Amino acid sequence: MENYRNATEVQMSQMVQPCHTNYRGELSIGQLLKWIDTAACLSAERHAGCSCVTASVDDIYFEHTISVGQVVNIKAKVNRAFNSSMEVGVQVSYEDLCNGEQWNVCKAYATFVAQGKPTTKIKLKPFIPQTEEEKTEYSIAAERRRMRLAHTDTIKDLSTNSPVQFELENRECTSVVPAKETRVESVELILPPHANHQGNTFGGQIMAWMENVATIAASRLCHAHPTLKTIEMFHFRGPSQVGDRLLFKAIVNNAFKYSMEVGVCVEAYRHEMEVNRRHINSAFMTFVVLNEEGQPRTLPVLKPEPGDGQRRFKEASARQKIRLDRKYVISCKHTEVPLSVPWDQSNKVYLSYNNVTALKTLVAKANWVLASERDKVKMYTLEEDKFLSIRIEMTICIDAMRAFLLLSDLRRRPEWDKHYASSELVQHVDKDDMIYHVISRTMSEEKKVQDFVILVSRRKPCSRGDPYVVAFRSVTLPTHPAKPEYTRGETLCSGFCIWQETEELAKISYYHQATSGVLTYITTNIAGLSSSFHSTFQDCEQFLQKNKDSIAIEPEIL
Repeated sequence: MENYRNATEVQMSQMVQPCHTNYRGELSIGQLLKWIDTAACLSAERHAGCSCVTASVDDIYFEHTISVGQVVNIKAKVNRAFNSSMEVGVQVSYEDLCNGEQWNVCKAYATFVAQGKPTTKIKLKPFIPQTEEEKTEYSIAAERRRMRLAHTDTIKDLSTNSPVQFELENRECTSVVPAKETRVESVELILPPHANHQGNTFGGQIMAWMENVATIAASRLCHAHPTLKTIEMFHFRGPSQVGDRLLFKAIVNNAFKYSMEVGVCVEAYRHEMEVNRRHINSAFMTFVVLNEEGQPRTLPVLKPEPGDGQRRFKEASARQKIRLDRKYVISCKHTEVPLSVPWDQSNKVYLSYNNVTALKTLVAKANWVLASERDKVKMYTLEEDKFLSIRIEMTICIDAMRAFLLLSDLRRRPEWDKHYASSELVQHVDKDDMIYHVISRTMSEEKKVQDFVILVSRRKPCSRGDPYVVAFRSVTLPTHPAKPEYTRGETLCSGFCIWQETEELAKISYYHQATSGVLTYITTNIAGLSSSFHSTFQDCEQFLQKNKDSIAIEPEIL
């Protein structure tokens, strides 16, 4: 694998020239978006073997600005192909040619759709991952796809269930700016230089124009030059061609203490008298205003317009809460106790994503070492940094779907795992996520029984060859605080992956990742990892065999 290179990989290096920059002499984000879209499209077309168009670009977080004379390095490669769409991962960094230093700028995930003849539907060939990194990205791509599909509903639910609040924070700045004063409209005529090699408007150009009008709207709130920090999902809803007019609309949706959200939408029309305009794209951009020391300035309070303005105001608050919750989940130090993240309505989708992603990342790890084998049960270990991970594996005669349904119901775990005293379902989040309160038989160092609050996230295969996944992680739930009679235990990452090996056989693998803070529990903890783990998982097999016919399943079409 030393000489291996992903066949879809595209590398692009661009020297930042003055024509690429904003008023500060820094690379314009609009120009960067053009380069990102170009590299990603070339990668997608390498895999598809035909023309591809941008369907969406996931959230982008910009870590650094780039100055004139520095070199932007962009690497794009396909992570996974679905039916007619594929995910392309893009990594952006920059280097200073004078001292050779390099910095990461951002990571982006773009979805492209293969374009065949008008009456022909393209079915993409599968992408086969080779390296550990590719296997991880391939597996997690299915989770990111699920997040995209659920995102709109999440925002709607969160904004609907929260009241409008005009006094969100104590502000040092007392000025109030009506939202209508930040409104921007701009029209662009699509000319041949704006089209891509397929004759449609270049997606990167549309994104650059969107960034431009959003910046103007943000400037009208703060009367200063704002800095773009994040972009929340470009969603292309349809194509436009040379000769079309594109109408760009931007307005500040909400202003927080140190940041503001600008909403941008794009409509296309062919003739000036055309009434029914086509919605082409939309995105939300978060800006800050930096002072001379590079620190965020306090922003004015925004007064939303009635009706739609209040809806946008509330939805912006919901998106900000999701961003903050997501940042908190990512920033948690997994080697320190407590490991649990508070669960609430705003972070339920991302916590579920994080739960499944952590397990899939562990599954994709290389260098597992066979530690022991007895009968049908094998135990593997993996040591890295401050983590010790364990994998327990067995192949049994059962349908994978039946095993998945039985093992994902934690209420039935005490039937086969002697370390469980009880397991109560305390919150049915949705069809894929449940929260349980577990009381174990394990005694802590304080000579108390341990209890756990566990989020169980389960996933069916996205395509053939994928496993069924049941992921566990500890969360904090206000209704179930720690009690003095128990020692609250925690698990960072554990769960089952179940593969259908043949029509009759399924391979069941259990994974558990322990950190330095919980290694003392490694032989007698909630995961059922003990010196007698062989008998525990033999009991598991007997449980599955005994109950497999009690589970009704429907045939799935993948």
